[in-house]
Amino acid sequence: MRATALAAALTTGLLLTGCGGDTADEGEPRLSVGGAYIPAPPTADLASGYFVVSNSGGADRLTSVTTDLAETVTLHSTANGRMKEKSSFTVPADGTLEFARGGNHLMFEELTRRPEQGDRVTLKLRFEKAGVITLEVPVREATYNPANGKSAPSSHPSDADHH
Repeated sequence: MRATALAAALTTGLLLTGCGGDTADEGEPRLSVGGAYIPAPPTADLASGYFVVSNSGGADRLTSVTTDLAETVTLHSTANGRMKEKSSFTVPADGTLEFARGGNHLMFEELTRRPEQGDRVTLKLRFEKAGVITLEVPVREATYNPANGKSAPSSHPSDADHH
């Protein structure tokens, strides 16, 4: 009888150990990138880039971005009106990492050409665990706002305003 109880206890312990070991932070990241765009730069020297990384798995880290558009691509955060270069950004488990105007963003430095509205630029985002994600990013008007999909404020009501 003791052997049966001991076997049952060991089996239960093994089952609990197998179930408890895989938390979201330890699991494989499942990344997707959307909403990417580059505003047409006003000068031929610098450009910026924005996108959102969605993660339905374990945590990861964006470590670098490369492109043939620029010799150097740097990662930046903005807080309290101050821009700061970063070496990487955490992509939280079951969360998002947003690059948007006034916040996190890419800086394309030493441009190899000046991108114009309508162009598409290839970016390679390198993640610590997920590897490389390649994007074809559209160049939008300098004043593009992804919140409404428009460039400049309009005096015309949007379709959503029509009754």
